[in-house]
Amino acid sequence: MIDAALEAIEAEGVDALSLRALARRIGVSHAAPAHHFGDRNGLLTAIATEGFGLFADQLEDAFERTGSFLEVGVAYVGFAVRHRAYFAVMFRPELLNAADHALEAARSRSSQALYGGVGSAAPDDDTLRAGVAAWALVHGLATLFLDGNLPRELGDDPEAITREVTGYLFSAN
Repeated sequence: MIDAALEAIEAEGVDALSLRALARRIGVSHAAPAHHFGDRNGLLTAIATEGFGLFADQLEDAFERTGSFLEVGVAYVGFAVRHRAYFAVMFRPELLNAADHALEAARSRSSQALYGGVGSAAPDDDTLRAGVAAWALVHGLATLFLDGNLPRELGDDPEAITREVTGYLFSAN
């Protein structure tokens, strides 16, 4: 059901997702999605939870391989491009059940990889602010790329664009 929902989100967008249409698409009763997930928000919460887990894996892997937060940012943009449907759901809190413990654990794990490095304690104020600045940059780049709003002159490789833009900002100091 989650795989079919991801396909539908990829094809039609998250706002068009309907549990009834999803049930028809996979050949189950219209009550089956509600039985498993409660409602549409329950299904989207399960998708976001799975997405944040995959996302954390990729961010942690990038840091472990390179020791570079720039490469964590590249992994962020790469995830968004390769997993558009997850990305479309994960950062839409109005669609999710905020009190879901599994969602909060997965979101926390990805935040830890993004803000404080893999395995670190809660970030201090400076680390948190730097993490938010980096997050805003890579999230913005990912969104602009996905929406087709970046200048063509930057090319069509989102990871190369991320390295170039973030490198430009770091060298401007």
